[in-house]
Amino acid sequence: MTVERVRWGILATGGIAASFTADLLDLPDAEVVAVASRSDASAKAFAERFGIPRAYGDWASLAEDSDVDVVYVATPHSAHRQAAGLCLEAGRPVLCEKAFALNAREAGELVSLARSRGLFLMEAMWMYCHPLVRRLKALVDGGAIGEVRTVQADFGLAGPFPPAHRLRDPAQGGGALLDLGVYPVSFAHLLLGEPEEVAASAQLSDEGVDLQTGMLLSWANGARALLHCAINAGTGVTASVTGSAGRIDVPGGFFHPERFVLHRDGREPEEFTASPEDGPRDSLRHEALEVMGRLRAGDTESPLVPLDGTLAVMRTLDRVRAAVGVWYPGEQ
Repeated sequence: MTVERVRWGILATGGIAASFTADLLDLPDAEVVAVASRSDASAKAFAERFGIPRAYGDWASLAEDSDVDVVYVATPHSAHRQAAGLCLEAGRPVLCEKAFALNAREAGELVSLARSRGLFLMEAMWMYCHPLVRRLKALVDGGAIGEVRTVQADFGLAGPFPPAHRLRDPAQGGGALLDLGVYPVSFAHLLLGEPEEVAASAQLSDEGVDLQTGMLLSWANGARALLHCAINAGTGVTASVTGSAGRIDVPGGFFHPERFVLHRDGREPEEFTASPEDGPRDSLRHEALEVMGRLRAGDTESPLVPLDGTLAVMRTLDRVRAAVGVWYPGEQ
């Protein structure tokens, strides 16, 4: 790595990998030098599409490429442990997509591996890096709405997704919770930390994954979070946090908002909007910039997306799945 440029490797060639790569190419201090897939043809096609100089038909070759400063892991969650672990074992820092792993055990193994090697590791929870979400958290932490009492958030897609789709496949960590529910759960964790109690109910598919899940999280101070995710119902994808002295409402797309509204008792509502300098609302550039800044500083994790926070989210997701009876191959 040079001061001027950080050299990225992309592991996987799906839609989110394409989106992240496109955003990296818009950053003058980022360079995408290699891509890997389990298929030579897929890796080569992706490389040609984005002008990437090296394409590998196996993950190990990317992990061993000494010209790669950091690897972005964008496989399905079921392969995160293997893919990210391979890169960490080879001495490569990693940005790993969310959900960070299938379960808290796998997540803990990755965190322990990174810490033992002194390597940077971060979950790609881009919501935490979004400028407006950071502003919202600062307002809440600063007491703008008083003591937090309730959090509500939802993320649902209408589908329908056929049984063969990865979202319906237990072997790929399918279901609404790990793919979509991780956002509402992470939003609640961002504002309140890890809950004391977790209750949940779900509608399961014939394959045994959750089509939709409702969650009630509780904290010792009395705070509650009511959360929902679905792959069979298109929801508003909204969020709200209510405190003892006010409320913040985030309209559609709460995890990458264009605006939010602060309501405080006895005052006119205040609207906070994204700055033009922030770029498109769906840009992944902010998490990329966070990673590159931490690498240049010699940090092994990000204070915006701390590893202990990622582990706490994974523990909550495990508790939700245990409550609704969703298990993935090899877990029982």
